Amino acid sequence: MTPRSPIGEVPRSCDGGLTRAFAFLGKRWNGVLLGTLAHGPAGFAELTRALPGISESVLSDRLGELARVGLVCRTVRQGPPLGVSYELTERGAAVLPALDALARWAHENLPAEECGGA
Repeated sequence: MTPRSPIGEVPRSCDGGLTRAFAFLGKRWNGVLLGTLAHGPAGFAELTRALPGISESVLSDRLGELARVGLVCRTVRQGPPLGVSYELTERGAAVLPALDALARWAHENLPAEECGGA
């Protein structure tokens, strides 16, 4: 049975784009990783230090996921020593204004918490 709306009212529905964005960016660490990479390319160890509380296996999974959807580029640096760095792609950088707006809103409206509680 479909719920009825009063005449002239448009039934509410969720925005599909917003649902997809929060399903992806709301996944623990994805948005925070993108925001951290806004400061430029970083290696795995540097990202581990920058995000207290993230395990190496979760960091590896999240970076792989971000790379698969084209938001992060993984570059292997020939050694010695051999290294890997991660940086935002153009698509990844395109989300930064939204992340900046969310961060500003959080600073103004949510109680402060320690980094790593993301």
